[in-house]
This record gives sequence, C-alpha cells and structure tokens, in this order.
Amino acid sequence: MGRRLRPALPIGLGAAALAAALWSVGALDAWERAAWSWRVRAAAAPSAATPTVKLILLDQASLDWGSRENGWSWPWPREVYAPLLDFCARGGARTVAFDVLFTEPSVYGVEDDAALGAAAARAPGFVGAVFLAQGGGAGGTGEAGGADQTGWGPGDADWTCAGLDDPATADLRRALASGGATVPVSETVAAGGALANVGDVPDPDGVYRRARPLRLLDGRPVPSLGLAAYLLGEGRGAALKLEPGRLRVGDRVAPLDAEGRALLRFAGPADVHETYSAAAIIQSELRLREGGEPVVDPESLRGCDVLFGYSAPGLLDLRPMPLSRVAPGVALHAAVLDNLRGDGFLRDAPAAASWPAIALLSIAAAALVLAGRKAWHGLLIIVATLPLPPLLGVGGYALGWWFPVVPAGVAAAAALAGGLVWNYATEGRQRRFLKQAFRHYLSPHVVERLIADPGQLRLGGERRELTIMFSDLAGFTSISESLDPVALTELLNDFLTDMTDIVLEEGGTLDKYEGDAIIAFWNAPLEVPDHAARACHAAWRCQRQLAARRKEYRARTGHELRMRVGLHTGPVVVGNMGSRQRFNYTVLGDAANLASRLEGANKAFGTATMISGVTRAAAGATIAARDLGAVRVVGRREPVAVFELLGPATESVGGGTDAYHAALALCRAGDMQGAAAAFAALPDDPVARLYAERCGEAAAGGEPFDGVWNLTSK
Repeated sequence: MGRRLRPALPIGLGAAALAAALWSVGALDAWERAAWSWRVRAAAAPSAATPTVKLILLDQASLDWGSRENGWSWPWPREVYAPLLDFCARGGARTVAFDVLFTEPSVYGVEDDAALGAAAARAPGFVGAVFLAQGGGAGGTGEAGGADQTGWGPGDADWTCAGLDDPATADLRRALASGGATVPVSETVAAGGALANVGDVPDPDGVYRRARPLRLLDGRPVPSLGLAAYLLGEGRGAALKLEPGRLRVGDRVAPLDAEGRALLRFAGPADVHETYSAAAIIQSELRLREGGEPVVDPESLRGCDVLFGYSAPGLLDLRPMPLSRVAPGVALHAAVLDNLRGDGFLRDAPAAASWPAIALLSIAAAALVLAGRKAWHGLLIIVATLPLPPLLGVGGYALGWWFPVVPAGVAAAAALAGGLVWNYATEGRQRRFLKQAFRHYLSPHVVERLIADPGQLRLGGERRELTIMFSDLAGFTSISESLDPVALTELLNDFLTDMTDIVLEEGGTLDKYEGDAIIAFWNAPLEVPDHAARACHAAWRCQRQLAARRKEYRARTGHELRMRVGLHTGPVVVGNMGSRQRFNYTVLGDAANLASRLEGANKAFGTATMISGVTRAAAGATIAARDLGAVRVVGRREPVAVFELLGPATESVGGGTDAYHAALALCRAGDMQGAAAAFAALPDDPVARLYAERCGEAAAGGEPFDGVWNLTSK
C-alpha cells in the first residue's frame, strides 16, 4: 500500500506548482470570478442579513400604477417623491438614502425641484447621490464637474478622514482619487443632509462583487451611499481612518484591495432585505394623510436605514451581481451598509495559508486516485479529502475569508489527472471496466466505492430486496404535441436532470428513462440499509423540486407539470442484462411491476406519490404517510396495502389527516353511513371525496365495500 501511494507526493506538488504558475500570470482570474459567484450562491445566509436595512424600489408595477392612476409619464415629477420621504419620516426611519441622480433641472419647473428638496430636508438622515468619475491623478485633486456645482452643499463637506497625509497610504489614495463629480441641482439637496458617491466599477466580467466605500475628491473624503447612510445613522460619530490595505469606520474595518475596493459579503439576492414597492409607499402616505388605512405600516421602517432605487428594467439601473444577473443597482449600496452593520466585509486569505492548503489538497486528491481497492487507509483518505473543497470555498466564505477556489480546483484536477495516468499505466483493467459500466446510472461517489472495493459487486444477476421507483409526468402526451422538438427536448433534459440529480444524491441507481418516465432503485449494486427511507425521501424531494419550478415550466410550456410516483419494496433479480455489445444494469420481477402499477394508481386516487405497505413499514418513523386502504392492481390477485407519501417525518404534513383517518376507521368498522358523512366533511381532499362516494353507495344498499379498490387500468 505504501508503494501505491508514494507517487501522490510528487504528483500533488507538481499539480500545485502548475496551478500557482497559471494563477501568477492571471490565466485563472476569469474562472475564479465565476467560481466566486457560485460560492456566494452556495454560502449566502439570508438569515444573517441586517433586518434594519430596507429597500424601496421604483419597480415596473410602480411605473404602471403612476401612468394608469395618475397620468405620470417618465420622468415622474420630483414632487412625487415627497410622500415617499414623508412616509419614511412618519415611520421613524433612521436614514433615507436615494440612489438617484437629479443632475438636470426638473422639466416641471424649479418648484418641482424645491418640493423634493423640502421633503428631503424633512426626512431623517437624508443622503443624496453624486457621481464621482474614475481616475484623478496622484494627489486626488479632481475638480467637481457636471451640473450646477452649488448642489454640493455645505453639509457635505464636513466628512473627515484620518490617514490622508500618511505616506503609507499614498498608493491607496491615488487609487481612491476621483477625476471629477457630477452633482445634483441645488434645489434638490436637503439642508443638513449629505451627498454620497453612487458610482463604482464592476469586475472585468461585468459583475459587481466589490465596492469602494470611500473616494477622494480634491483631497476630501466622499463616502459611498452605503457608508454615508451608516455614518449618518451613527450621528456622524463613527471616525474614518485610512490605513494601508483597509479603511476603519469607527470600530468596523473594511479591508481594501490595491484599487481601494472592499470585497462584499452578500447575505442573499437583492430581496434578502425587506423590499417595498414605491407605489405602495406613496399610496400609504397619501391614504394616511386622508385618514385611511395604509398599504404598508409605517412602523415597519422605525429605526431602519432605507435605501431607494430603481428596479424597473426600462430605467437602466440593473446590474449583474453574484446572486443575480439583473439586480437593482441600489442592492450594491445595501450590501455595503449590510456589511457595516452586520457580519463585516470579506478578507483575502493570506497566500502563506492558502497555497500550502492547495498543495495538501492536491496530494490528497492524487492519493485518492492511487488508493488501492482494499486498503484501509484508502477510505480514510477519501473521508479526509472530499470535504476539503467545500470547507475551503463555501466554508471560507461563511467565515469571512476569500480563498482562491479555482487554483485549488485546477491543482486537484491536475493531481487527479496525474493519478489517473499513473493508474492506467500500472493498474489492471477491472477498475476501468467498473467505471465504464456504472458511470451512467450511479452517482460518482458510489462508483468510487465500487472501484475501491469491487468485491461488493456481483457481476451477473442476483436476487435482492430493493425499493423501486417509477415516475411519470401526467398528461405528457398532450404537452409533447403542443411543443416543437427543440422546446420538448430542452424541457425533458431540464426536468430529467433535476430528478436524476436528486435520485443520485439519495444513493439511488438510475435504471432507465422511458420518455418522460424515470425508473430507479435502491440497495443495488451497493447495499443501502435504509433503502426504503432513502427512496421515499428522493420521491418527496423530486415532487418538491417540480413544485418549485412549476411556475417556470408553465411559462415555458403553457401546461401545469405534475408528476406521479410509485414506490414498492420487494425481492427482484438485479444485474447486468443484455448482449455482449450492450447491456444495462436493471431489475426484473413482480416487485418492479407493482411499483409501476402504483404509479398509475395515483390517477384513481388523485394523489401524487403512492407507496406500498411494505415500503411504508420499511421506511418506518422516518416518513409521514396516510393510509389509502388497499388496491387490487391489474395482473395481481391479492390486494396490496397502499399509502400516500406526505414527506419526511420532520416536515409538517398539513391539516386534515386526523379527520381523514378517523373517517377511514369508521369505514373499516362497517359504519358506511358514518364514514360517508365524515369523508364528505373533507371536500378539498380528492381521496376523501372518493371514499365518501363509495361509502355512500354501500350505505344506500349498493355493492358492499370491503375497503379494497379494484383497479381496471394500468
């Protein structure tokens, strides 16, 4: 075993050296940015978002409302924003920051600008917008330019920042210097308020992941919109200090890169902070003035920092961010403010820590490939190394560190490739055969287990107890006839990918696809002790995933996509079956046929997922299910107990199950009249309606009902 792993060290170190070389010349930068966006999506924690940061968005619904109800064309009269600002003041907001540039006089006259300025003066902690151009030279002595310069009011010049005369910050000051300012017209500026910079630049791929919290104009500090809101909220008491590589804001620290940008920690998408439509806020203020009931409770803004911006597509302030390609621009400022009030900005992991970690990961990856099929420490290496990538990437993000994931991935991939080449040159053919035979219908993790210990697999057929799943999309024939071939193929590929990912994640084996139908099973080729529970959980997750995307699918197809699933546990023959040229790992037996019949039986009961009594008993307390009685399916004489899968036992199963089971007990006791009445009291339950009709017929002297449903179709 020692000789088998010995090449892991040179292979791993060589792979890490290759990644370091590519990283040093910038060849991996674009990939790292893409991986960064993925990491944010994977590790963002909406629950960590600062609850006192709230957004008011001028969305498309607001534009439509203004045009329809008030006859406003764009741009709106600026006096329209007065009710919005007054509502924030009424609610006791801590600050109100406008991510809107009013650089040209209103087309409705100077009185319109004055109305906005007066409302801004009434608002608590108002922050207006100024746009600072990029660049500015060594001293940061850019001159203000653009609109009427008197808009730069006296209240905006008293930001102070220590460290601006420190030689150690000279390079950083050059990066922060602005080449000029475009400021609002003077009438719109609130007395005693503040102006803040709303301009910033994205990464080279156009995505905003960083922001400059501070800029310098003619040597004086100009905070960003988010920082200004924070400073005003603190009563201007938070001292600013520029230091090499960071900006101190009171007791908070924003690490800065060489360009003066802070790496943002995104808690979630733009709507992670409570968001209100501008129309709803304006209507609420107008109703309150007339003694009416508001759409939004003004108390919801008490003590909050409110940011206003555009989200309507036609207003051209949508920016790509890690969690959305079309986020409103104000969300960037909200992220800055959230970082200041919440968990803080992200920090770059020091190279002295990240590169040794990458080297260790590479060595572990090489060792994983080289590990012998029966060596005890091969499994130990797998267990030790597989969690490292998510811990380094997603885990690092959660802890506030930026770790270069792509170099780690490149190093690991190179180490894996090196190990594979070594194995192909030195190992036997059995491992390659197993990977080729099973890679299409087993998860990569299961394939690796087979390769590590092929003794777990019996090639050929064997009899084993499995849990088999059949699924089918309801009414798919009519759906397929309404779509062109390209759209149909895209729909099927999208749907089947979602479902298959879940099956494989739950340890299942994909048998085959039959059009839109999926056939899968658990407990082969590897033993899965809790196979019934895993299959039930997979079926429930598949239904939940389809429900989550149902609206999207309806928009694409014009149809409501619903899936029926049948599960049964029983003995079958499982193995590689077919010809020498082509074979499949599949199942044969009555248990598989019954799973298929239960999928179809959902149509009669109006249910989505039906499981047999055997599966119900095997899954035990891990799932919640309700008793449907017994069915006699086509081709089978003996009735089969069946249940409707409601979900994991830890999930809420909704109301009505107690009343349903009480009615079912009356039916089984022979009280058909009482059962019919009890079932009829559950009119929204399709199963209860079915029982109510059948029990009613029996109570009226019709054919006796013994609780067994005879199904006449598959």
